[in-house]
Amino acid sequence: MANRRLPHENGGPSMNNKLQIRLPEHPERIDQDSEYCSVLLDGTWHDIRFHDYDRIFSIPGLYEQLFHDVLDCRSPDVVGKLLKEQIQADDVDASSLRVLDLGAGNGLVGEQLRTVGAQHLVGVDILTEASDAALRDRPEVYDEYRVLDFTALSEQDTAALARHEFNTLSCVAALGYGDIPPAAFRSAFNLVGDGGWIAFTIKDRFLGDEDTSGFARLIRRCQEAGVLEVRSSERYRHRLDIKGDPLYYVAIVGVKKADIPSGLEP
Repeated sequence: MANRRLPHENGGPSMNNKLQIRLPEHPERIDQDSEYCSVLLDGTWHDIRFHDYDRIFSIPGLYEQLFHDVLDCRSPDVVGKLLKEQIQADDVDASSLRVLDLGAGNGLVGEQLRTVGAQHLVGVDILTEASDAALRDRPEVYDEYRVLDFTALSEQDTAALARHEFNTLSCVAALGYGDIPPAAFRSAFNLVGDGGWIAFTIKDRFLGDEDTSGFARLIRRCQEAGVLEVRSSERYRHRLDIKGDPLYYVAIVGVKKADIPSGLEP
């Protein structure tokens, strides 16, 4: 398979050494949901789709190098900045934040939230590989990390999470594309106390009239029902695609006013 070589290749597969990565030779034929790269592992090139996070997280350093070094992902910084601005505007002590980080991956967002000042942070992801990667790469970030499917939480899981008394939900670059559906977002949202902060990002297309993910309707209904008060919204360049063109997302920070009732999500 033809691939184009990136100027980021030198070394072996570890957090301290650069992996050898190639992007497809004809990226114009590939949409965002099908993007992939090739990675040299033990002398063999392996094609890895960007949404195959289990494979990406299992390779130390790949997530950071691919999405942040090569494709210049800015989402954790943008969300951290917007959340910090809003809590400062409300004169809220950042150390009081008790965060549920939904779709936590290997902890990059959690690390940013620690920089903001959050003192209590629980990561959750549906993938065991994400939990393993977070414990491997950033063992100091989360007070607890749980592998859970938020579309099918048991009573015991819900009770265990509720004991953390969350007042903040973060969900960065994980909504849409089937990774975290509206029902899972609703479950996480409802674990945050009324008056708590909701901070998330989503591809701009999923908030428009052409949305097929259900999130445009969900967010609109939440605002109309007085469930979510949006305090800040910013369209920004999430990262580059494999062609080198910008992918735009929207970062939203708001205040939860009430639980999302059953049936409000699509």
